[in-house]
Amino acid sequence: MSPKDHRITLLGKPGCHLCDDARAVVERVAQDVGVAWEERDITASPDDLAEYGEMIPVVLVDGVQHDYWRVNETRLRAALAV
Repeated sequence: MSPKDHRITLLGKPGCHLCDDARAVVERVAQDVGVAWEERDITASPDDLAEYGEMIPVVLVDGVQHDYWRVNETRLRAALAV
């Protein structure tokens, strides 16, 4: 799988300072690696809110939970290099 075939999803909510920090990391890594990414507001989905409400921000790589609370840039880059 090429790095460009991956997709990053950032789960967060408005007013979350950790989400702002995570967004900066995700944006930087996605741009450097050339990977698409999206952001999803968990308050728009009762299912997301129930599952991730205490963990945000959460980063998914290809739909699988990768990190939560703090995004480790080195780990994220390594996951996308596979």
